[in-house]
Amino acid sequence: MSDKTNTLKYITLALLLSNSLLFSSCEKFVDIDKAPNQLPAGDAFKEDGTATGAVLAMYTYYTTTGSLPYYTFAGGVEADDIQYSYTSSTPAINELQQSAVSTTNSTVTNYLWIYPYAVIRQANLAIEGLKASTTLTSSVQAQLLGEAYFFRAFNYFYLVNYFGAVPLVLSANVMETGSLPRTGTDSVWTQIISDLKAAEASLPAAYTGTLRTRVNKYAASALLARAYLYREDWQNAITYSTEVIGAGTYSLPTPDSAFVNVSNEVILQYGTTTGYSFLGNNYRTSSSAGIPNYYLYPATANAFETGDKRRTAWVDSVIAGGTTTYRINKYKLATATAGNEYNVILRLAEQYLIRAEANAQLKNLDAAAADLNAVRTRAGLSNTTAATQYALLAAIAKERRLELFGEFAHRWFDLKRTGKVNEVIGAIKSNWASTAALLPIPATEIAKNKALRQNDGY
Repeated sequence: MSDKTNTLKYITLALLLSNSLLFSSCEKFVDIDKAPNQLPAGDAFKEDGTATGAVLAMYTYYTTTGSLPYYTFAGGVEADDIQYSYTSSTPAINELQQSAVSTTNSTVTNYLWIYPYAVIRQANLAIEGLKASTTLTSSVQAQLLGEAYFFRAFNYFYLVNYFGAVPLVLSANVMETGSLPRTGTDSVWTQIISDLKAAEASLPAAYTGTLRTRVNKYAASALLARAYLYREDWQNAITYSTEVIGAGTYSLPTPDSAFVNVSNEVILQYGTTTGYSFLGNNYRTSSSAGIPNYYLYPATANAFETGDKRRTAWVDSVIAGGTTTYRINKYKLATATAGNEYNVILRLAEQYLIRAEANAQLKNLDAAAADLNAVRTRAGLSNTTAATQYALLAAIAKERRLELFGEFAHRWFDLKRTGKVNEVIGAIKSNWASTAALLPIPATEIAKNKALRQNDGY
């Protein structure tokens, strides 16, 4: 059975269960009569099919809308990564681009706070339901539980990086969770790592389907490697990135085929029914002014070395009003009905760069250079000339910028975690204040939950 068929088989059920599970979590507030085609939360996890539908509901948040594109766009425009062209008509994105974000910013409220917590609520319901079930096939139960842990960790990863301390919601009971205060970042990171370890232990190495559109063991390992890198736990970052690199499942294709949905570099991608990515749609669709919604910072476009195949494959340009605009060309399709591009979430090149940085931090310089060179070789470049720890770390940081641009706020998070954000962003934004490194807690959430406290500067 193909991935698309497998997904469509459950899509209606997933959406119905999504609504049903959300309703069930609010029953203590108000008695809601359920529609005939909805299941109580407890019943959803009695059979393999309905339990699968309940977990696939978490994937449906990322098919066309939801937080996933804004995980990329918000961090991209805050950093020196991507720019937005509709600044006058979409003030929420303009605020992010100017690093002058209001507490009522709709993008922050809806896509960076509400959507992630909606998926976390789904994950909590699934975790509780799956653990309590005694009737599921054991292999199905294990896989679904691993997926739920992964989704919870994935969304907390972005919440803690965008907001810092956030409420750590681990229960589906809204009576208990609706008034939680913010939990310190160390505790949030501990939970992310705990969830990913649980996911890795529960998930199979083999993919369900053929196009790597559902979470497997190595997707959990890949996100674990990233989490440990961010926490400066260098040895564990090496351990988990090595699990992925050494799996024998992934390789580095030429840059022009890295983002097709059959790419062997892909560790995890979320499928679409049309075969084009929402990132490609925003990077390739031109506005009335002749430029795409989001485009590449000129400094990044000009930072590639001569002969870098990524520059040729992943960047092109248009001239509008006498100005050259650099378009992101990782995804080639702006639209399609049966295209060959999905939304790539995790890929192998990042794992090489994680291991390179961790080894450089531990002064394993030859190992760091070897992994850096794996990425450079794929790009058609010669080996790095960096020979000292300082030079290697600088070279790896540059390589991350050129390899991961336009993907999931990598550049923004890198600047913050390495202490470079004030230096780099302060040089390009005259109004920059260090407190802008964290987003404001939405005003509507503080109004509903008096235990929440606002970030500094807002």
